[in-house]
Amino acid sequence: MKKRFTHTARKLRNNPTKAEVVLWNALKTKQIEGVKFRRQQPIEGFIVDLVSLEKRIVIELDGGQHNEDGARDAWRDKILEANGFRVLRFWNNEVLRNLDGVVEVIRTACLE
Repeated sequence: MKKRFTHTARKLRNNPTKAEVVLWNALKTKQIEGVKFRRQQPIEGFIVDLVSLEKRIVIELDGGQHNEDGARDAWRDKILEANGFRVLRFWNNEVLRNLDGVVEVIRTACLE
């Protein structure tokens, strides 16, 4: 099962959405408070969009498909939170239209 997640995560890293590229460019190389983030990382049986293992912060970027998957997202968040992760969710259009605001929310979470 782990091998399947690793393969899927690699595939997702190689085919990012525009919002993922934009946010990753703001997070990579420890640009926010020196915190390291990873992309498309298997965590607790899920593949999360971005994660800081050090700060236990998961960042999920949601597109239109998440309008229909709200219950699944809530269940997933609950499992991640039960395992010590804080989950931050942003809409793709939020990242594309208000990157500075999204980065500030992430920065604040990193400082807590």
